[in-house]
Amino acid sequence: MNQLPLFFITLLFCCLLMVAVWKVALRIKNAGIVDIAWAFAFVPLALLYRFLVDGEPVRQNLITLMVLAWSLRLGIHLWKGFRSQHPAEDGRYQELRRGVSGHEGFFFFWYFQAQGVLLALVSLPILLSSFDSRIELCFSDVLGFLIWLVAMGGEALADHQLAVFKRNPSNQGKVCSSGLWHYSRHPNYFFEFLIWIAFFFYAFPAPWGLLSILSPALMLGILLGVTGIPYAEEQALRSRGEAYRAYQRTTSAFFPWFPKRPIS
Repeated sequence: MNQLPLFFITLLFCCLLMVAVWKVALRIKNAGIVDIAWAFAFVPLALLYRFLVDGEPVRQNLITLMVLAWSLRLGIHLWKGFRSQHPAEDGRYQELRRGVSGHEGFFFFWYFQAQGVLLALVSLPILLSSFDSRIELCFSDVLGFLIWLVAMGGEALADHQLAVFKRNPSNQGKVCSSGLWHYSRHPNYFFEFLIWIAFFFYAFPAPWGLLSILSPALMLGILLGVTGIPYAEEQALRSRGEAYRAYQRTTSAFFPWFPKRPIS
């Protein structure tokens, strides 16, 4: 099987999966379940690519393990957050629901289908790297793996630091600005973007590997301009007000950097 038929199989699987997730969301009246399904969906995709493609086994095994480790960690983290607030729905989806009042079922069906298409496109580096038959490692393989290590560690640390901050009752209504959050307002999103940069470098030497640049490009666009930072910032401003505005004035939104001195 070559790349194009496998991509269409992936696309069909992702769209059917999102139909099932949409039905669950309707039953529990909580669209936030789609985020968990999206994260966990990379597990069957990685296994599908591993067993349907006859690439170099060591390289295939490594990319499969990288994807499984990332997907399971993120999925479990999102599931814990979902359980802690369910039946309340994430603010992003509450806003979307209010905007399409009376047509929620129709809207979320197509929203979830868009998530399925995105899932197939973002998984391109995993698919394409499976077709790499080279035995020897090259610089991009090593670079991709090292970036993945940094990204996995950074994202897990950012999520842990925020969770610890939120568990302290005295921090109610305050802004987490310690640890990695001292250098970026969204370090978890930054390291999530790095994950896909890592997969791009790993896939780059494979046949048609350059196409995998679409994956980090899509993720960057979504995080910066669609459902990532914009919605998170709106929610933070509603819940923390002036404290978050002060944080915005001093701290980088995405790329970690030293904070500015507040203007007195």
